[in-house]
Amino acid sequence: MSASNAWISSKRQPRRVLIIDNHPIVREGLRRVIENEDDLLVCAEADTARDARNAIRESNPDVIIADIGLNQGDGIELVRDVRAHYSSLPILVLSIHDEAIYAERMLSVGANGYIMKQATGEQILHSLRRVLDGDIYVSEDVGFNMIRKSTARGAYMSSNPVDRLSNRELQILHLIGKGMSTRETANSLNLSVKTVESHRQRIKTKLNLSTGTQLVQYAINWFTIRVSGAPIYGIQEAHAVSR
Repeated sequence: MSASNAWISSKRQPRRVLIIDNHPIVREGLRRVIENEDDLLVCAEADTARDARNAIRESNPDVIIADIGLNQGDGIELVRDVRAHYSSLPILVLSIHDEAIYAERMLSVGANGYIMKQATGEQILHSLRRVLDGDIYVSEDVGFNMIRKSTARGAYMSSNPVDRLSNRELQILHLIGKGMSTRETANSLNLSVKTVESHRQRIKTKLNLSTGTQLVQYAINWFTIRVSGAPIYGIQEAHAVSR
């Protein structure tokens, strides 16, 4: 086979997708949608940060599609770590969590795109191909908000107090909202209990909360509002595409 023919043949090979999500039904739905396409192939799945890192080494994906919440570990830290070790590997974040809060943060740590799980199969495929082509993918609303902040040159001030939190503080608020104790949060993020307690204190200050009980109540309400009502992408759409 000539060099030119080999190049053409390689271009016809499906692009390899690694799915990282802690819900089996979501991984199944994504697999069905993705593998219905001639140019895409699911090469591996993972539900923890450790398994994700192993899968990257073993399966050599062309693109990663990952959730923020994992069974063990954290999506923000995973994206940061992947970007540090695989500078050119495209990463698309697919999450139920509010893009207004998370999208810019995920882009800032190395993601190439952010899409909500409410998206249709067609939208997810479109976003995958966009990041594979080297583009940045976000919704129109997120893109507009980023432009507005950029043109405001520091004058823009969000009315949402959660926007004042650092990425680490947001991670900890998220885990508190899931019902994790201080020690469980520390173990999940590989931090000391003392460090988590310090972060909790700063979160209380930024959110104008007085007690640990108020912080827990706030975190649970915040987490519940962002999770409730968000359809879990999977069965119905996967069946519709596979028919």
